[in-house]
Amino acid sequence: VQLQAFGGGLVQAGGSLRLSCAASGRSFSTYTVGWFRQASGKEREFVATIRYNRNTAYSESVKGRFTISRDNAKNTVYLQMNSLKPEDTAVYYCAAGNGIIMSSMTRAGAYNYWGQGTQVTVSS
Repeated sequence: VQLQAFGGGLVQAGGSLRLSCAASGRSFSTYTVGWFRQASGKEREFVATIRYNRNTAYSESVKGRFTISRDNAKNTVYLQMNSLKPEDTAVYYCAAGNGIIMSSMTRAGAYNYWGQGTQVTVSS
C-alpha cells in the first residue's frame, strides 16, 4: 500500500482545512487508516483513526473539531479540520495498517504504511 497525503496549507486560527490520504493497492477497505502529526521539536502524536467498519477514535485535543471519514470507492481517507488553533500546526501524516486491534489504534508503531506528510500551519 502506498499513501499520499495532501491538502495542507496556511490558514488563520478558526479556519478549516481538509486533508486527504489517497491510497494505492488492493483491499484498502480492510485497512485501519490513521492521522498523526508532528510539530517542530516534538514527538509524533496520534490525531484520529478510522477502522474498516468506520469506527473512529480521536485524540482529546481534536475531538469535536476534527472529523475523519473514508471513501473506499476512491481509496481515500479524509480529515476535516475545523476551528483550527495555532497549536494544530504540524506536519500531518496518514498511516495504514491491517489487523490493528482497537487497543493499538492510537499507537504509531501499529501502522505498517506511511505517507510523506503534509504541512499544516495555523496563524494566530
